[in-house]
Amino acid sequence: MRCIEEQGHIFEEWLTPEQITERVQAVADRINEDYKDKSPLFVVVLNGAFVFAADVIRRINRRCKVTFIRVKSYEGTTSTGNIKFIIPLQQNIEGRDVIVLEDIVDTGLTIHQLKDYLYEQGAASVKVAAMLCKPDKIQFPDAVPEYPAQCIKDEFVIGYGLDWEGFCRNLDAIFKLKE
Repeated sequence: MRCIEEQGHIFEEWLTPEQITERVQAVADRINEDYKDKSPLFVVVLNGAFVFAADVIRRINRRCKVTFIRVKSYEGTTSTGNIKFIIPLQQNIEGRDVIVLEDIVDTGLTIHQLKDYLYEQGAASVKVAAMLCKPDKIQFPDAVPEYPAQCIKDEFVIGYGLDWEGFCRNLDAIFKLKE
């Protein structure tokens, strides 16, 4: 098992690149089956979801569109209770079947508010695919991802798009903080 040091802390490999590939393929397979007669619009939540999104989208075997948004719900380490659009939605989604691609669902606040926003913009349906999900922390029932690649306890993780102060997104595996 690989270990890395980041900012004076030791992280151990939790999901290998091979395990990530298996889980991403499983998510894509489910989406392909559920949307076999549709052309979904993928809304990628930047910055963290870009790696997961690229891997999922390359495995989608039907026509689809992709757009990006960037939202913020924290000031420092404290939640503001509302999402702020740093990069707003640039695509007309009226009548579209939308799949949000997210890196991690923690409390679910961002997904809860984002789903409300997307429905207000006219989405026909909104589902969520997330690389990681912390089911014990989710506070909003509508924020539970329909397509979770992997559930995790309340642990701090980095890699595969997940960062620590902007670093570590480029790691090929997901590492958790070693106790």
